[in-house]
Amino acid sequence: MPDSLLIKNLFVSVVNQQTDEKTAILKGVNLEVKPGEVHAIMGPNGSGKSTLAYTLAAHPFYEVDVNSDVTLSLDGHNLLEKSPDERAALGLFLAFQYPVEVAGVKVQNFLRLAYNARFADRPEKKFPTVLAFRKHLQALAAELKVNPELLRRGLNEGFSGGEKKRVEILQMAALEPKYAILDETDSGLDVDAMKAVAEGVQKIIKKYHTGIVIITHYQRILKYLQPEFVHVMKNGRIVQSGGRALAAKLEAEGYEKVNEA
Repeated sequence: MPDSLLIKNLFVSVVNQQTDEKTAILKGVNLEVKPGEVHAIMGPNGSGKSTLAYTLAAHPFYEVDVNSDVTLSLDGHNLLEKSPDERAALGLFLAFQYPVEVAGVKVQNFLRLAYNARFADRPEKKFPTVLAFRKHLQALAAELKVNPELLRRGLNEGFSGGEKKRVEILQMAALEPKYAILDETDSGLDVDAMKAVAEGVQKIIKKYHTGIVIITHYQRILKYLQPEFVHVMKNGRIVQSGGRALAAKLEAEGYEKVNEA
């Protein structure tokens, strides 16, 4: 089986934690992402874009219908049998729309623990000392134009929106994912920060051949990332796919004219 992030016939419900009631969100999503490819998923609010991202990461509030002949696999590994940390160890990365603040946990310490967990079964990837890993992280930060001072601060503690997103791209580079889901990474970014984030993602794709799924409302970041594939999601399904020109058409015309048949 060739390497890919493969999604077939994915039906997902969100579970109300107070009432245990389920609401169907995804209604048969099909998508395949191969190494090095960039896929953009666009669509109106409430169409299921973020639900797809959280489902891939095994968020406990989202329940997959396992009776729907579903496939959710990463390079042949059945993700439905894997916990969030196991999925991350296989090479799946999720960049959040709103990165979480972890006060008191330094970025460099957090990433060292995450790196060791990611490559727990690959001793050749281990760094001999803490200092060696920090030098590696500093080199990545310089390459991605991330302020090295941020490495010694609490994770996202007091960071601006742009700093949070830049550090998240640094996390992605450090963990060398096979596939990365970027959930509205462009949200709240000014032009300079957006360019820096896009350039960082491009470097990661080139260096690690990472397959990218970027979820966004607008084509502005897509001008820099240049996705080969653009997909439209409406009412829990991908209803149209095309090339880069589709993103420009959607921004000009909106989603109302998109055929859901």
